[in-house]
Amino acid sequence: MDTKKELTSDQCEVLFRTLKSRFEKNKNRHQGLEWASVLAKLEFHLNGKGSSEKLWSLHQMEITGGEPDVVGFDDNTGEYIFYDCSAESPKGRRSICFDREGLESRKDFPPANNAVDMAAEMGIDILTESEYRELQQLGEFDTKTSSWIQTPKAIRKLGGALFCDRRYNHVFTYHNGAQSYYGVRAFRGMLRI
Repeated sequence: MDTKKELTSDQCEVLFRTLKSRFEKNKNRHQGLEWASVLAKLEFHLNGKGSSEKLWSLHQMEITGGEPDVVGFDDNTGEYIFYDCSAESPKGRRSICFDREGLESRKDFPPANNAVDMAAEMGIDILTESEYRELQQLGEFDTKTSSWIQTPKAIRKLGGALFCDRRYNHVFTYHNGAQSYYGVRAFRGMLRI
């Protein structure tokens, strides 16, 4: 991960071009929203009026394979909502357990990282179960992979963590030990800008 949470102008240009292309190819994800308005919000953050860290976080979503896209707009806050929209769980975030406690409890072959810390480092939120299900209304995601989701404290206190996937044209929510990790499991994030 980068320690400096700013992007160069070249990185911003590439990111904006990528986001525009994805936005135009997937209009079903953001019906009623216009790219010009999204771009204006991104440029607001680029020009130092907002938080340049938001753009850095969006870039982190992109470079770890999340393929972020706009999935909504919050009228109350004036923020665009980005979700990771890669067809399968983001490749740059796979083979991680759920959280630091799960990682530290792993005696043999611990993974390199965990979803909770990684999301915090990136400046994004792990999707909740309801957000994950909303995402699945926009397409078919995780048909070969799975994604950790936010886990209620009561479940986590007992050592468990939740993840979701899509199989048989249905979205499933499962549980696993928080210390477990698999080559096909990552996490999906959300960012408000």
